[in-house]
Amino acid sequence: MALKAVHVSDVPSLDLVQETPALSLSSPRFPKGAEMGRKAGRFLVIGHRGKGMNALASQDRRLKAVKENSILSFNMAGNFPIDFVEFDVQVTRDDYPIIFHDDFILTEEMGHISEKRVTDLTLQEFLSYGPQREPGKVGKPLVRKTKDGRVFNWNVELDDSFCTLEETFQKVDSHLGFNIELKFDDNIVYSEDQLTHALQVVLRVVFRCAGDRPIIFSSFQPDAAQLIRKLQSVHPVFFLTNGGTQTYTDVRRNSLEEALKLCLENGLQGIVSEVRAIFRNPTLVPKVKESNLALLTYGQLNNVPEAVYMQHLMGVNGVIVDLVEEITEAVSDFSNSSEEGKENEKEETRPNFSRRELAFLLKLIPELVQQ
Repeated sequence: MALKAVHVSDVPSLDLVQETPALSLSSPRFPKGAEMGRKAGRFLVIGHRGKGMNALASQDRRLKAVKENSILSFNMAGNFPIDFVEFDVQVTRDDYPIIFHDDFILTEEMGHISEKRVTDLTLQEFLSYGPQREPGKVGKPLVRKTKDGRVFNWNVELDDSFCTLEETFQKVDSHLGFNIELKFDDNIVYSEDQLTHALQVVLRVVFRCAGDRPIIFSSFQPDAAQLIRKLQSVHPVFFLTNGGTQTYTDVRRNSLEEALKLCLENGLQGIVSEVRAIFRNPTLVPKVKESNLALLTYGQLNNVPEAVYMQHLMGVNGVIVDLVEEITEAVSDFSNSSEEGKENEKEETRPNFSRRELAFLLKLIPELVQQ
């Protein structure tokens, strides 16, 4: 097996907004029709916001190649051997589910930056930003703010218009599964009625348009994750967690142990964890698996082939990645290597690391624990 070694310091800095599954599991915890993936037991690669998020502050052109969360990005990701694309869904003021990550949308007019909460906009107001489908029509110029407050023009090499959830079902290749992240603002306390209303709006589109396409729901919002599980039993629900890499007032969000507890108490089917939490708490992986739950990860380390391979060995079911082309290639390499080993020795062979790869892996874990 030959992996392309990348040091932690070479990983693209994904400092833009909060980070944000699905598998061929035939677990009894999964509802009928929830078997996801092209091959039973396959290690999954899921495209983050399509072919990767836009990190406008990064020097890496790959993170500014195509507009994130767009139909173009989803279909470009689908040209590679991935099983799902992940994207963020919010509901407009007039009850249309749209695809957009940030809580606020920003534009610059006459030198002044203005921002509006996405869920306060109507559909037509939302679609008036960025590239327009109508020939000759010019949309409001987009800018984006990083976590540290810097503002960048939202320029990418291949741009595309914003889209609705319904359009995404209609225009994205039907072989691709959808990991629908149900997006809510961390700084708002939502009532059950507010959450239920937004989720029902999303579900109406999903039930009308999904057909046989594999769907998985996920959310960082614990109450939303529980509610979507109560409102439907057709598609699996995963709880998204930082796993303790960030601290929130809601304790359910602050550890893998709490995530596991929430899933088991509410009949959820899996966890999507920040990858560093998995490396810091590797003993949690078998606990999750023993609980008959699926486990996926997200985060910038998932753009490092060696870190992805480590997770494969640990028993993680799949990864959400930005560098779709590079990681699908690496996963194909080690998956083929494992299959050849099984055929030759009737059991899984030990990984054949180069000295450089081994040195990377030995250094990786301590660095993660200290971060």
